[in-house]
Amino acid sequence: MHVYSIPMRARFRGITRRTGLLFEGPAGWGEFCPFEEYDDDEAAAWLACALEAANDGWPAPLRDRIPVNCTVPVVSPEKAHEIVTRSGCSTAKVKVAESTLHDDCARLEAVRDALGPRGSIRVDANMMWDVDTAVTAIKAMDRAVGGLQYVEQPCRTLDELAAVRRRVSTPIAADESIRKAEDPLKVAVSGAADIAVIKVAPLGGVRKALEVAEACGLPCVVSSALETSVGMAAGVALAAALPTLDYACGLATLQLLDGDVTSDSLLPQDGYLPVLTKAPVPDRIAEFDTQDQAWIDRYERVLTR
Repeated sequence: MHVYSIPMRARFRGITRRTGLLFEGPAGWGEFCPFEEYDDDEAAAWLACALEAANDGWPAPLRDRIPVNCTVPVVSPEKAHEIVTRSGCSTAKVKVAESTLHDDCARLEAVRDALGPRGSIRVDANMMWDVDTAVTAIKAMDRAVGGLQYVEQPCRTLDELAAVRRRVSTPIAADESIRKAEDPLKVAVSGAADIAVIKVAPLGGVRKALEVAEACGLPCVVSSALETSVGMAAGVALAAALPTLDYACGLATLQLLDGDVTSDSLLPQDGYLPVLTKAPVPDRIAEFDTQDQAWIDRYERVLTR
């Protein structure tokens, strides 16, 4: 069992380092990395995902590679252009709502320039807008890039998403509304969203996430929870096992970290990630290993829930 701590290349989700715990079981390696503000109840699903990878493995894949988007944090237009150009991806997901609308649109224009007219741009507001603000921002951003592919979680509640959806032509994607629901299998998102964003760790593993995807009844985009390649492999396994995959997935986030625990890093090539049968071995863990007993204690505490 190893605890890692890896610096971020840029602040993302308010953090500058990514930390978590890796452990090995009979089926391979698992990663337990709920964000530090999550309580034990929320962390339990993340542990279930890690235990599935380590002890049970994943369902058979239906495809051998996964199309992915690059992720653009809240950075300058010049940096955004560089990230997209370097990525090799034809789809970009841009974080918005943490800066002014003017700055967001400038970043989006730089992304459009980097992608060219045929590339797809989606934005993620992480629930930071109210309905009126969302409608104004979405219309401005849509104009700035000549059409957004979709907007992810512009507001907090399903009722707010539905209200925004009625007032804009841009498709709406639900993320937190699904994975933070008391019962993700029963949350009714069809009237509030056009697309479901699903993340394997917060939903409790590949098999549970497949059940959630089926229950949603919407096209799905698999996204990461900012894991290392060990945890990312589970997200790739989920995308590989979905019956249909209509959109590029948000699984190319490893480049947001300044390092990885394995020499077999899951980095996109020509906009795709390879599908693995199990997580890569963390042969570089010594570079990022930390003696943080708090993570061991957290693991043991959540395990006995």
